[in-house]
Amino acid sequence: MKKESLKFEDHFSAHAGQYAASRPGYPIELFDYLATLTPDNGVAWDCGTGNGQAALSLTKHFNQVIATDPSVEQIKNAFSHPKINYRVEPAESTSIEENSISLITSGTAAHWFSFDEFYTEVQRVSKSDAIIALWVYHLPEIEPEVDRTLTHYFKHLLDGYWPERIEYLDKQYTTIPFPFPELKHPAFYYRTTWSLLQLLGFLNSWSGTQRYLAGRGEHPLDLIREPLRHHWGTPEDKRNVTWQLHLRLGRVQK
Repeated sequence: MKKESLKFEDHFSAHAGQYAASRPGYPIELFDYLATLTPDNGVAWDCGTGNGQAALSLTKHFNQVIATDPSVEQIKNAFSHPKINYRVEPAESTSIEENSISLITSGTAAHWFSFDEFYTEVQRVSKSDAIIALWVYHLPEIEPEVDRTLTHYFKHLLDGYWPERIEYLDKQYTTIPFPFPELKHPAFYYRTTWSLLQLLGFLNSWSGTQRYLAGRGEHPLDLIREPLRHHWGTPEDKRNVTWQLHLRLGRVQK
């Protein structure tokens, strides 16, 4: 495996508040399931925690949750909870004690990590038989016409404005390095209802959207706002929105 640098490419701090307000959550069934696999319910580590969505869900099952993110702004916008210990640290190099972690999670963040260094850190901090779970969602399913518009926006209108590593997300994590014995698992879905305004907030939080805006001085959402309104109805109308989570699940052997 090729050695990678530890450089932190920050695609979200400049709009961390928007990110925190507009990102979908994760299904509680995922965390219930992960907790059945771990050696104990002591300490979980959520890396690339962002605003702490996954970390907050982990508090139901673990005595302590360490949540790390290299972005100060993301941590400032994170959910507060007495069981969560937030640390401004990259996933590749932390202050976590050796052999102390029973579950490592990363939701929609692992594609930004330097894999070699991250997996070395996972081995260092994990207990024997700890569980590692890396997952990502991609485009939601709403209704066919809206879905086609979102696919066109992602693949064509924002083409050239995505960071290179977005390819891992686009391929649903099937191509990320994952040097652990993998475990079979059920499918997980996150379902909610959103207005068009909430959907536009989600699209606005994308790194590709922000890079397009910064590079061209024009907002790319203006190119799809009317087609979305046409298929949606009034901006306040609620639509069912579904994301499938794409999960890599393994056991850390020491």
